This record gives sequence, structure tokens and C-alpha cells, in this order.
Amino acid sequence: MLDISELSRVSGFSASKLRYYEEIGLIRSAGRRGLKRLYENEVINRVSLISLAQTAGFSLLEIKETIGTEGRPDLDRITLAAKADAVDVKIKELTALRNGLRHVMNCTAANHLDCPRFQRIMHVALTKKRAGAKSRKKKTINVRSD
Repeated sequence: MLDISELSRVSGFSASKLRYYEEIGLIRSAGRRGLKRLYENEVINRVSLISLAQTAGFSLLEIKETIGTEGRPDLDRITLAAKADAVDVKIKELTALRNGLRHVMNCTAANHLDCPRFQRIMHVALTKKRAGAKSRKKKTINVRSD
């Protein structure tokens, strides 16, 4: 058994975050020793899984739906594949951004605004910004109409 301060030390999560995770049902305490919450040693695996899922871009709600609150989680391979695909898209976007920044850094144009490649980079950035804004607006409209 671990008390909350030991779990915090071992996991790297603050005690307040662990209490929040318990409040929303991601982890469960096994009892108390005085005022301190006690956790089974198995909870270390759960907080490790939570950390990994957050790193992969899952929201806390998605994590809760995926791993549940008790027992060994049965991870949905379709959900994992979709998240992996989203990570691939993000990697491609970040790679293009890095390459664009390196181009600008090494560009021989007297002014970056005169560089045709930089012009294309700016155009793509603006196009993506507009598409993201439309997507967010559409989601807001859909949420309101439900």
C-alpha cells in the first residue's frame, strides 16, 4: 500500500492531481491511514497508463472511457489506431513547419517576404488557420443545436 505522498513521489503527479484523478474516477483509493489516502501498488500502473495516454494526446475523458475505473483496462485497438493516425498527421505538420523554419533561416532572399517559398509557407499557415477556425465554429454550432 502507498499513501498519497508516496504515490506522488513515485509517479511524479502532484497529490492534488491524484485527488482529482480519483474524483473523476480514473483511480481509486483503497482506504485511509489517518487523513491520507491509501492506494494499492497496482495504481502505479494506472497512473503510468494515464501519463502515456496524455502524452499521446488523449483527453482525461477519453482516458476514462478507455481504461475505466477498475481492473486491467481492455484497450480499444480501433481507438488506438485512430490516435496513432492523428499523431502521424501532427508529425507531418511539425516536420513541414520545421523545414519551413530552416528554409527561412537559410534563405538568401534580401527580404523573407520576397521569397516565393516563404510566401507559400505563409499562405499554407493562413489556410490552415481559417480551416481550424471554421471547424471550431462548426463544432460550437453543433454543440448548441443538440
